[in-house]
Amino acid sequence: MYCYRCANRDPQFFAYDPFHKNWYCRRCIAFGRVNADEQLPINHYPTKIHKGTYTLQYPLTLAQKQASAQIAHHQAQGKDVLVYAACGAGKTELVMDSIQRYVNAGKKVGFAISRRQVVLEIKERMAQAFPFLQVIAVCEGYTQIVDGDLIICTMHQLYRYVQNFDLLILDEIDAFPYRGNPVLEHIAQSACRGARLYLTATPDEALLAKVKRKELAMVELFQRPHGYPLVEPRLIHTFPPFQFFALWHFLYRHKKAGIQVLCFVPTIALANRFQRLLGVLFRCAAFTSKQERKEELLKRFHQRHYDFLICTTVLERGITIKGVDVIVWQSDHAVYSEASLIQILGRVGRSVDQPSGEGVLLCTRVTSDIKRCIRAIQRMNQTLHATKSIHVTDIA
Repeated sequence: MYCYRCANRDPQFFAYDPFHKNWYCRRCIAFGRVNADEQLPINHYPTKIHKGTYTLQYPLTLAQKQASAQIAHHQAQGKDVLVYAACGAGKTELVMDSIQRYVNAGKKVGFAISRRQVVLEIKERMAQAFPFLQVIAVCEGYTQIVDGDLIICTMHQLYRYVQNFDLLILDEIDAFPYRGNPVLEHIAQSACRGARLYLTATPDEALLAKVKRKELAMVELFQRPHGYPLVEPRLIHTFPPFQFFALWHFLYRHKKAGIQVLCFVPTIALANRFQRLLGVLFRCAAFTSKQERKEELLKRFHQRHYDFLICTTVLERGITIKGVDVIVWQSDHAVYSEASLIQILGRVGRSVDQPSGEGVLLCTRVTSDIKRCIRAIQRMNQTLHATKSIHVTDIA
């Protein structure tokens, strides 16, 4: 038996329905029932040819233009592309030329991201850049309209678009819940009938192996638009009581300086506990996956109603807050991988007006993930200093 949605062949994930007298897959039942060996229905959404040009608030830098040209070069050769770019280097802007070429050719484009909050942010940015397109978001709470000229959706929503996309852009492929999830990976493959474009600041070994085997072309960009290097973290390696003193001093110093802070903690329970404890002295709020009205809370933080947010890894990526610094409590906790720590530190220094800042890791022991995170950031910065731009070859 075989499931055409999730590629399941394991008998233990199939169940027999005595009423309909057939077998169905239980591994992807959350997306609706699919019978064994039954082809998925294909609902092709209409496309139309456009004649527009995208616009940006700031022009692309030379390094971004070169990276965008490399992407176009590889796509012209029929290759799928991995864009390995530092946090804040402008991965979203790099793919806009590809989106424009495809929609102007009358082809369907999808942009899939792991997290709902980032879907909504990318949707707004794309709507501003492509005013001639109907840009829609498809995620929890936004599923009344599922077709548009440019579809921005969560990975889970790709099950709606079997063999629909001529270009599928997959962002944050190293993030939960996509990474290591064979169901979502096969759903993403099934949604694309053309080219794939992968975006990440932290590629895993599996992706790099595909590049080495030449199954993927890779474009690198470690230079942020303002030219400043990534923030290298300050490591405070001490016992928990001293960590709390360091945390309190960090927050107090930033409050006096008027600098907002994202304070990352490993669990929802800790976020709520810290909010009650520190809320006596500071204007703060807890931001977790259980938090209601997330968009409203982030908007209030942008408007500086809070000195800092106590957050879990739900805010580790995809969010841009001008002039924010970060501190990570218990950065040696198992929830923090090398990739998540790089993403967290990547929240700092993203603004052209405030291109630098401070990132602090508090820990009782220095884990291998912490060491790899620091080495990876140092390696990106060394590459940036050595080249100051991407070297482009063989581009017509």
